[in-house]
Amino acid sequence: MTIAKPPAAAPLAPRLFDRAHLPLAVGSVALVTLAAFENRAVGTALPVMVREFGAVSSFGVANAAPMATFLVALALTGLWADRRGPVAPLRLGIAAFALTQLIVGTAASMPVVIAGRLLGGLAEGLLDIALMVLVARVLPPALRPKMFSLFAAAWVLPSVLGPLVTGVVTEQAGWRWVFLGALGLLLPTWLLLRPAVRQVSARPPVEAPLDTSAARVAPWAVLAAGSAFALTLAGERLAVNLPVAAVAVVVSAATLLLGVLHLVPRGTVSARRGLPAVVAVRGLTAASFGGAGAFLPLLLTVTHGFAPSRAGISLSVTGVMWAVGSWLQGRDHALPRPLVLRIGLGLITLGLLGTSLLAWASVPPAVGLTGWAVAGVGMGLASSSLSVLVLDLSTDHDQGRNNGAAQMAASTSMAVAFAAGGTLVALAAPAPGTPTFAAIILGAAAAALGGFLLSGRVTPEVVSAGTTDAATLRTGGDDRAAVTRREPATSSC
Repeated sequence: MTIAKPPAAAPLAPRLFDRAHLPLAVGSVALVTLAAFENRAVGTALPVMVREFGAVSSFGVANAAPMATFLVALALTGLWADRRGPVAPLRLGIAAFALTQLIVGTAASMPVVIAGRLLGGLAEGLLDIALMVLVARVLPPALRPKMFSLFAAAWVLPSVLGPLVTGVVTEQAGWRWVFLGALGLLLPTWLLLRPAVRQVSARPPVEAPLDTSAARVAPWAVLAAGSAFALTLAGERLAVNLPVAAVAVVVSAATLLLGVLHLVPRGTVSARRGLPAVVAVRGLTAASFGGAGAFLPLLLTVTHGFAPSRAGISLSVTGVMWAVGSWLQGRDHALPRPLVLRIGLGLITLGLLGTSLLAWASVPPAVGLTGWAVAGVGMGLASSSLSVLVLDLSTDHDQGRNNGAAQMAASTSMAVAFAAGGTLVALAAPAPGTPTFAAIILGAAAAALGGFLLSGRVTPEVVSAGTTDAATLRTGGDDRAAVTRREPATSSC
């Protein structure tokens, strides 16, 4: 008698908190949380610092300084991580972060603080790209959306408690301990991340084609960084010398665009199908949500009479609802990733239309803030989906470069949005009112709508095998850089 063998059990699907992936999940989230607290802490402590040093006029420079080195780091770290792996950039980023806290925490003058802030932008760029490449090298595609949802969740506590904790520490112990305290938390964070680093270090290196050199990329990165820095400073001077500052804004924006065009994939401006469209949508998404959110505390203060402590509620709503949206996109579902992106952009558009009601003093603030909460959920859906799509459309040879391009598009588009909003506020000074704030938020909604309309182009066209020219997708300004166009999975979760 033959006894039939029972069917073999299907292999278990990988889980983010399996033994193999737990070190990366815990260590990465700890590092993102620490960086988020530092980000929120600077916004609270910097006004106190400039007053103590008698350098209030340096506030703008200190605030904008990290943007310059951040953009340069994005461009160069992407190439470095592609060729040598993410471990070396990650180690250097952590070392730079530690040195930043030490320099700022022990600074005896404002120029030293500014030097520390410049180094901080470099650290942020190194860590951002290194973590993204680390996730791509260690995690299977099915787990990446869940990892990005954890990254968003890591910003919740810093967004809600960061300003309060920083304020208490600054008042009770002094602003220096805001930075020196972060330095003390860095060692345990690194120890949590070390198992994942060893896991990647044990793998054979990926030999990337040397299709783009740092010497070719660096000048354009420096041009973009300097232009973004000048754009920020010019926007802050609009209220002082409007004609000169306005010309400076236009020139800086033009040179910023010139530099960025040489650092993002070819076809980004026309939103060519595939990665160029992803990068274009990333820029529009960042400009819409960031461009509106930057002016909400001012709006709530000027139009609705909120005290500074209450005006910060928009930041808390941002952190919490963004995390909710990111958690939703990371759930197991059968929705195609482009559809999740489109839903997110639709929610951002509708949410910003509701948020624009805050511009009218007669409308209860709760109504507009509800719209902002909807936009926050949409941003969580859209931002994480865009990160997933960048990795889906990248190979081991260009994960760093493509992520750097996407983040550069986001950062520079926000810089332009800030300058545009700042121009409107300066023109309406000293009492910006309903028309000014409504124009800023509705302009942001228009950018989100543009991203929504382009979101159908984020996946490459399906082509038959063997058509080499039609099946390649440009990933940068170098004509020699190309990766095979692939069909993304219908579900990344």
